[in-house]
Amino acid sequence: MNTFFKDMSLTFPDSGQVIETIDMHTGGEPLRIITKGLPEIKGETILEKRKFFKEHFDDIRTGLMFEPRGHADMYGAVITPPCTEDADFGTFFMHNEGYSTMCGHAIVALTKFVLETGLIKKEGNVPELIINAPSGKIYSKAYSKDNIVEKVSFRNVPSFLYLKDQEIDVPGIGNVHFDIAYGGAFYVFCKSEQLNLKLVADEYNKLIDYGRRIKYAVREKFEIKHPFEEDLSFLYGTIIIGEPLNKNHHSRNVCIFAEGEVDRSPTGSGVSARAAIHYARDEIQKNQTIIIKPA
Repeated sequence: MNTFFKDMSLTFPDSGQVIETIDMHTGGEPLRIITKGLPEIKGETILEKRKFFKEHFDDIRTGLMFEPRGHADMYGAVITPPCTEDADFGTFFMHNEGYSTMCGHAIVALTKFVLETGLIKKEGNVPELIINAPSGKIYSKAYSKDNIVEKVSFRNVPSFLYLKDQEIDVPGIGNVHFDIAYGGAFYVFCKSEQLNLKLVADEYNKLIDYGRRIKYAVREKFEIKHPFEEDLSFLYGTIIIGEPLNKNHHSRNVCIFAEGEVDRSPTGSGVSARAAIHYARDEIQKNQTIIIKPA
């Protein structure tokens, strides 16, 4: 045996913070859930808890999201006790840039997690959950078989069209037509053909570049103001819309959010915002079902 390895002994500190997590994904989009080791997170509301965490424990976020434990597209969630009497639990979300206000893929994964681990106990094959999220109450429904959650749906907070048919000159791109809508978070929406982009893997880096440029340009020129909550008043990402590959689907899209992260899922909050746009344009009707796929 090599002398170096024979003589080497490993020692570990007797004290220090130990954080335990479980990694999940929804449609390929990661979610790292903190399961143990968090200090007390003070606050009466989930927004207060998120603010307290940001001010006192942001090193936990960076430690879990950044290399070497995380990666450029890592995403995380903190579970808290419920903040309202009718809720089952609370949660807020984190990523490489900071904290987001709503996340559809996280709601799906969290629903499966809390039910299958027994963290939340519910009877029946279609249990329903009420979740306190930064954007408001989320109503989640699980469809289970033999105690395994096979499918999840959720009712999001109210979505709305914020700005319609806008234009902006974006450095390095040119004139860009866009809408802004809210689905738990604010997004700027553009069409791939207008940007001369293809929603394919070969244009991955270009999609990130364009998404960031557009978000920064719009954020600089347009005020983003939530109707009643200042902590929700910021532009979260850019969603680029393209034609579907399957004629039975409505469309595809790719979301570039935070600091250049690419969503592997369709982006639940973004799809909710898109529904508001399409409804405002009379392109879909109430109770109509559409299928939007990730790029």
